[in-house]
Amino acid sequence: MAHETKIRRWTTFTPPQNTASAAFCGLFLLRRLTPSVQDRWLSVEELASCLGIKRDTVYKWIARRNMPAHKVGRLWKFRKEEIDGWVRSGAASGRDK
Repeated sequence: MAHETKIRRWTTFTPPQNTASAAFCGLFLLRRLTPSVQDRWLSVEELASCLGIKRDTVYKWIARRNMPAHKVGRLWKFRKEEIDGWVRSGAASGRDK
């Protein structure tokens, strides 16, 4: 058991010895453990990249245009569906106040 990897606190995973099984098993675990883009929260950097704007613009839009954002500790997090709705509503196209 030289190659044990902890997946979660309560499970231990030992990868298979042959390469094909290991590749399939790794892909399966990656799909299972990685949340889809629809389900996960986006960071300021990820959102700025998606919208093609700078990080500073995201912070300005939170303050001036009521961009839907959630503060988690000291970080801002965003739901993709909320941002899509906000952009479609036309709130993103207004001038700064």
